[in-house]
Amino acid sequence: MRGVLLFLLFAAIVVSGAWWLSGLSGQVSATLSGYTIEMATPLALLAVALLVIGLAFLLRLFFGLLNLRRRFAAWRAMRRRRAGRLATTRALVAIAAGDAPKALRQTARARKMLGDTVQTLLHAAEAARLTGREDEATEIFRKLSTLDEASFLGLRGLFRQAWGRQDWEEAARLARQAERLHPGPSWLRAERSEVAVRTGNWQQAMALAAPGAPTSAFAVAAIAAEPDAGRALKLAKRALKDSPDFIPAALAYAKRLREGGSERKAQTVLRETWARNPHPDLAAFALALHTAPATKFSEAKTLIGGAPQHPESLFLLAGLALAVGTSESVIEARHYAEAARAAGLNQQRLYRLLADIDAADLTGITLMKPREALRAASAADPDPGWKCDACGDALPQWSAICPNCRAAGRIGWGNVVRPRMIGRDSTDS
Repeated sequence: MRGVLLFLLFAAIVVSGAWWLSGLSGQVSATLSGYTIEMATPLALLAVALLVIGLAFLLRLFFGLLNLRRRFAAWRAMRRRRAGRLATTRALVAIAAGDAPKALRQTARARKMLGDTVQTLLHAAEAARLTGREDEATEIFRKLSTLDEASFLGLRGLFRQAWGRQDWEEAARLARQAERLHPGPSWLRAERSEVAVRTGNWQQAMALAAPGAPTSAFAVAAIAAEPDAGRALKLAKRALKDSPDFIPAALAYAKRLREGGSERKAQTVLRETWARNPHPDLAAFALALHTAPATKFSEAKTLIGGAPQHPESLFLLAGLALAVGTSESVIEARHYAEAARAAGLNQQRLYRLLADIDAADLTGITLMKPREALRAASAADPDPGWKCDACGDALPQWSAICPNCRAAGRIGWGNVVRPRMIGRDSTDS
């Protein structure tokens, strides 16, 4: 309805204008080179209006022809941008799908259409990596790293390449550069922590460790790598305070105390740790300074004072009593071994020890023959030992990194299945 009213209003204005124009009186004459033109005023005004309209049309046509080349260039540029964006999208999809040939084709087309923009360079680098052209990808990432708005992307790409070829020193350098550009990204923090572990920079590994990371293992490794005795002692004390039950931390602290001449304090640390978490490595370190079996047996009683009825304490005393070698000590060894079994120790090492006790017993008071003890050992639980939770590899001693799978902080104490020893089974019955 509104449109109809506007049309009627416009028509009324036009009709009124025409009516007014037709009512004008007089004539208009013009003389040019001896020619005179005369016409009524309404016709003259109409002619002028048509002339103005014609001139405007000609001027528009003239300038349109002048801009035709520029318009054509703009149209071509628009088509190239559209084709470049389409190629960029197809390249991204091909990269995500792992279609290397298509990714290469589309990235080349995108670079041809759009030039070397951040997006085309990044996609070209990823396509090159997808096809195994690492050198080509490296050059592109380096080019990206020189662009102010994309230097982080280039450094990240170079970092991933260094990580892939396990060039940890180069990866650490690139990570530091990326950190300066964008401090604090969580992925970079995790990657830098891993690089610190790989390069043995344990202090940095602890500083960058995320919640739940094996910081106790990092701390013990840092203690071993610290050349300054004073700093190492402080670090060891803090590591044991943070993880009181962690055997490697206790041993590291005790070792630094012993090296510093504080043997009494080292023994105190070992006794306190034994009371919380009895472990054979604690006993081995605590008794390492003694050679006489009787002295070791006596010192072991002091060591286990905080947990005298623990199976590990009883097993330790049984083995040391047997080593003394007297008839009384063999009987005492049997007492401790049987007490360990009654306390719940059912491992192969206990039955091997019982076989040794029976073989050394000169009184003839035996609970089982050596062969029976060894047969019981074959059915008992495996002996405990250090093993990697990541790969399951058994290790002779603890370390911060598994030498087999390179996992950090995954080595723990537990039952380890070892090859069966059959030599003793062939002894007499």
